[in-house]
Amino acid sequence: MKIVADQNMLMVEEFFGHLGTIAYLPGRQISAADIADADMLLVRSVTRVDRALLEGSSVSFVGSATIGTDHVDQTYLAEQGIRFAHAPGCNANAVVQYDLSVLSNLQPDWQSCTVGIVGCGNVGARVYRTLKSLGVNCLVYDPFLSAEQIPDLVDFQSVLAADIICVHTPLTNEGPFPTKHLFNAQVLAGLSENTLLINAGRGAVIDNRALLELLKSGSTLRVALDVWEPEPNINTELLERVLLATPHIAGYSREGKVRGTEMLAEDYYQWSGKAAVKKTVTAEKTSEIVRGEDLSQIILAAYDIVDDDRRMREAIYNLTTGNLSAGSRPDSVAEIFDRLRKDYPQRHEFTYFSAEVPVP
Repeated sequence: MKIVADQNMLMVEEFFGHLGTIAYLPGRQISAADIADADMLLVRSVTRVDRALLEGSSVSFVGSATIGTDHVDQTYLAEQGIRFAHAPGCNANAVVQYDLSVLSNLQPDWQSCTVGIVGCGNVGARVYRTLKSLGVNCLVYDPFLSAEQIPDLVDFQSVLAADIICVHTPLTNEGPFPTKHLFNAQVLAGLSENTLLINAGRGAVIDNRALLELLKSGSTLRVALDVWEPEPNINTELLERVLLATPHIAGYSREGKVRGTEMLAEDYYQWSGKAAVKKTVTAEKTSEIVRGEDLSQIILAAYDIVDDDRRMREAIYNLTTGNLSAGSRPDSVAEIFDRLRKDYPQRHEFTYFSAEVPVP
């Protein structure tokens, strides 16, 4: 069996290696020629999986170690009898960690604010439950849920009144509630002064061009973006105007990546009837203590988004100013964006840490 896998996936060898050979490739560069004789394709969100990629190949199983599926033409896969699996919820804990790090940096009184959550699926629901457990007042917009499921459910206009808005909806272009440019120029302009807007879902849910024009006009809207429109060719002028900028790494914890690969393996072995790997991959034990005077300090001791923001800005600044030797200079902002994701430092979720606080 031949397996083609995104080089950013973890533990593919441990879960799938006994099945055959594995070829690791940059996800954005996987081509039809690369998978023509492959039996399995394992990707993340940067690989567009459709007829153009798969037609004529021998691929019978496609797995995406991601929550979102907008990069996969599932209709085509179903028509061709190709099994598709993804990993809903695999990196939800990591995205919660990301959101809390943004709040701890930009909104010191976040625990006494009202947080609006747009999209309450695997990630949004985890954010919601976490914030509620911490006593935070929440408003939730998700037209596919009911008040019986989410007591704090409100309509879209109501959620926009929150002090902080966290966007966690998938990107959809069709259906009764399409999300592309849900935050268009009119919606963005209607947000209250000093609203904190966080997008760790899909870039095009916010109209990035409209957002840039609003920020250029002197708006006091505060913005943290992990996802962009388009990726990886992000608008550097917008990057300069948002308060926190990261290269689509909100869910990039070690635990989340391993969990994603493991979920694909579980689906494959159940579907194929083949013997699963005997090796059990267990979570790493807590091995680091974090300290702080309050919850925000503890959160930032475990993961401080400012470090990711600095790396991204420095890398793009060095490119645009020519402050790099010719041999090491990336060709474009897009290449920097992908390199930052590929070389992202190992990051652990909160479960990896234990916390110490001063005794009163």
